[in-house]
Amino acid sequence: MTESQQQPVFVIEKVYVKDLSLEIPHAPQVFLERESPEINLQLSTGSSVIEGEIHEVTVTATVTARLKEKDRVMFLVEAHQAGIFRIRNVPENEIEAVLGVLCPNILFPYLRETVSDTVTRAGFPPVILNPVNFEAIYHQKKQQETAGSPPDQPTDNATRH
Repeated sequence: MTESQQQPVFVIEKVYVKDLSLEIPHAPQVFLERESPEINLQLSTGSSVIEGEIHEVTVTATVTARLKEKDRVMFLVEAHQAGIFRIRNVPENEIEAVLGVLCPNILFPYLRETVSDTVTRAGFPPVILNPVNFEAIYHQKKQQETAGSPPDQPTDNATRH
C-alpha cells in the first residue's frame, strides 16, 4: 500500500438534528411566572457503524427547567444532534476514543445552538449550555466500566442568560 492509503482519514460527512422535542406542559400560565427556573441538563453520547468506515455519532441533551417553589416544569427540551463521520486507517484501539471524544466535541456546538434556539423560539430566555469535557467523561466511563459499575450522567451543566 502507498503512504497515502495508510494515512488516517477523518471526514465529517453530515451534521444534522436527528430528533427534537419541546414540551411546555403548563402553558400559557407558566409565561406569567416571575421565578427563575432551576435548569437541569442530562447529556449522553452514542455511536453506531452505518457501514464499513462510516459511523453515526449522536449527542443527546435533555434540558428541564423547573420552578422550585411550585415543583412545576416550565419546559423540557430533548435534542439529538447527530453526525455521520468517515473514519479510515485509524487503529482499532483508538476508534472508540475518536467516536467518544472527537466526534462529540464537533457536534456539541451544534447541539448547544439547537437547544438555545428551541428554548428562545418557545418564548423563554435562551439556555446556553456550558462547555463539556468529553475526554473526561470518556475516561470516567471507561474507569467505571472496568470497575463494573454503570456510568453516571453529568447534570446541571447549563446557564441561563
